Amino acid sequence: MDVHHTDDAVTRRIKAFTERVAQVKANDLYFYNQPIEEILPGMKVRVNGRTMGMYASYSYLGLINHPRINEAAKRAVDKFGTGTNGVRSLAGSLTLHTELEETIAHFKHAEAAITYSSGYATNLTVVSTLMGRGDYVFSDKLNHASIVDGCLMSGAEFRRFRHNDMEHLEGLLRNAPPDVAKLVIADSVFSMDGDIIDLPKMVELCKKYNAWLMIDEAHSVGVLGERGTGIEEHFNMYGAIDIKMGTLSKTIPSVGGYVAASKDIITYLRHASRAYIFSAALPPAQAAAANEAFKVILDEPWRIERLNQNTKQFIGGLKSMGFDTMLTETAIVPVLCGDDNTAFAMTRECQHNDVFVLPVVSPAVPEGLARLRATVTAAHEPDEIERAMEVIGEAGKKLGLIK
Repeated sequence: MDVHHTDDAVTRRIKAFTERVAQVKANDLYFYNQPIEEILPGMKVRVNGRTMGMYASYSYLGLINHPRINEAAKRAVDKFGTGTNGVRSLAGSLTLHTELEETIAHFKHAEAAITYSSGYATNLTVVSTLMGRGDYVFSDKLNHASIVDGCLMSGAEFRRFRHNDMEHLEGLLRNAPPDVAKLVIADSVFSMDGDIIDLPKMVELCKKYNAWLMIDEAHSVGVLGERGTGIEEHFNMYGAIDIKMGTLSKTIPSVGGYVAASKDIITYLRHASRAYIFSAALPPAQAAAANEAFKVILDEPWRIERLNQNTKQFIGGLKSMGFDTMLTETAIVPVLCGDDNTAFAMTRECQHNDVFVLPVVSPAVPEGLARLRATVTAAHEPDEIERAMEVIGEAGKKLGLIK
């Protein structure tokens, strides 16, 4: 440590965190940045030389290593190389980028779309570009950190409503000045809880109080709707959302983020959002992989059916054992553990028995609500899910979570 910083607040924070990490490591409870050496067929991974069933993946439809998607990425590298020439507004757009945005617009039933280098950058730049000082933004209490950061960076009046509490949201909207610009923003499926936002009521309130509506669909594309197109299909409310945000790194096995919206909104973002103007374009392989993945989802609807079956099996089985899976309705299945150390210990027991799950602890979730954040995918077989539940169940009994 630099001798000039021996006793300031930054030093104390770093020291406290370093000590916490050391303590967790000493008790064989450290599972941060696990070294995955290989991704194997059938939702398995090799970690430290051992083959484990993967129950922490965002690849909800099991599209990682899909031959069509891999082949599209390889063709893109052969044609365009591995990188771009820089930002699209200065170095030019590859035809791949335009094609990807057209594919997204079609998939999301929108007029147009724009892509960014990550989902985090997308939320940060879109919220802070659309909203500014004097405007009002209303955000669900459990929204992703990138949404919160975008709201704060915008400089708008920032109001948070209790999770999925539409009465509280209405009270906040009612109390805002009637003549200001208003944006309501929420996740579609919440990444730590697995529950779904009350879109019909939210749409009703936005119409009533003349507010824009932005929904983050990071965890609903490929998960909600018969064809996997997301929350508007799930509720049969096509066209209800003004700004449809999503990622290219979860169900879509690539990297990046996007917004689908009206042509006017997309034109504005393309010329005004800093993360578009000042960030390099997606690499060709990633753009091509994402483009093909959206098409595969529509061509292989059996994957959504399989995911729904596996989700019911996993949630139902864990509940019947006595676990608290909170309010989840989706492939994100929290296994409530309570305190942080119990979540770490549950992870250790599962991983020692070749089930790859990871803990979510404070401050990512409130103290006392630490959990395993387990996920199932369309690529899991029913017997594999049964075995994973047995391992989680044995761990729960050993640690006194269930009888």
